[in-house]
This record gives sequence, C-alpha cells and structure tokens, in this order.
Amino acid sequence: MDPFVIKLIGFAAATCTTAAYAPQAIKVWKTRSTGDISLGMFLVMVLGLALWLIYGLLSGDAPLVAANAITMVLAGGILFMKLKYG
Repeated sequence: MDPFVIKLIGFAAATCTTAAYAPQAIKVWKTRSTGDISLGMFLVMVLGLALWLIYGLLSGDAPLVAANAITMVLAGGILFMKLKYG
C-alpha cells in the first residue's frame, strides 16, 4: 500500500480518537463537574498517552505523535479538573 495512504489513514484515526475527548473536556471545563469521571481511568490514560507519545517520537511516527500530544492535553485537562474539583 502507498505510504501516503497509510499516513492518511493514521491521521484520520488520530483525528477520530483525539476528537472523542473534546466533548468531555468542554463539558468539564464549563461545568467544573467531574463526579462521574473515574480518577483511576484518567491517571492510567494520561500515563499511557505519555508513553505512546514517547514511542511516537522515538519511532518518528507523525500521526502517533500528533494524536497523543493533543489527546494528552485534553485528557490531562480533564485529569487536572478531576484532581482540583474531584
């Protein structure tokens, strides 16, 4: 398969999985309500995103780096709000 098509699929997947966090991040930002959000899940998720980001950087995989950097900001923001407003 053409490498360009493979990268395009990667960026499309990255866009979908990253965009999935935006509604939750916006809702938490607006309401400051995090009662129904699992602290454990977001702790593990942010750690996993950091590890994927490191892996993407080391392997030079642009879609992986972009997706995990942006998702880490969104999930990290939710985690911050959870810790602050718990």
